[in-house]
Amino acid sequence: MKNNTINKKEIEKFSIIAEEWWNPDGKFKPLHKFNPIRISYIKDNIINSLKLENKEKPLERIKILDIGCGGGLLSEPMTRLGAVVTGIDASEKNINVAKLHAKKNNLDIDYICTSPEKFQTSTKFDVILNMEIIEHVDDVDFFLKSCSKLLKKDGLMFVATLNKTLKSYLFAIIGAEYILKWLPIGTHDWEKFIKPDDLIDKLKKHNLKLEALNGFKFNLVKNEWKLSSDRSVNYIGKFIKA
Repeated sequence: MKNNTINKKEIEKFSIIAEEWWNPDGKFKPLHKFNPIRISYIKDNIINSLKLENKEKPLERIKILDIGCGGGLLSEPMTRLGAVVTGIDASEKNINVAKLHAKKNNLDIDYICTSPEKFQTSTKFDVILNMEIIEHVDDVDFFLKSCSKLLKKDGLMFVATLNKTLKSYLFAIIGAEYILKWLPIGTHDWEKFIKPDDLIDKLKKHNLKLEALNGFKFNLVKNEWKLSSDRSVNYIGKFIKA
């Protein structure tokens, strides 16, 4: 039986460039540009779904698990918004970078080098973030099943990934990796991209029901990402555990 979702090649790929996580002009520059829209989408949806009212610390005491947290680009802003954050990643280098950066900024974040299926915890989380991670794992179905077990009833799971379309191949691989050089060549494997309907079906099996599905689109003129109804390349789903 399958008991591991870690893809060693993918882990090595990100471990090699782990030192670059917090350099806004480095290898993760596209993610730094992407981050503001991700943060506001997650924050607004948590507030609306869980009916939170604290204006100063809007996510106060909300337990968030950030899966595939990398260097902590999402874990840190979520902590600043008041959430109690645990970040897990299968790359030890990523975790070390994340720990160091959080310490420098006096942020209390629990970072652990593990994967969801190997994560030993008695905590059930209010929110799970699976941001740009499922296209890098082995056995997506088993990965999502493992994530679902860590989420409490009525908890939220956010999944952001890339659609499997000709457009995503042209934009996310040919455009972003080969022409614009936004990402190192080989960052993405189109075969691992997943169509929204397939993702919805997989999550349904693990008691997760779709609440919202949005696209992200890059505006070249404004040099920024925005929410869009176009889900043909990047998209994000909000799911609730039944």
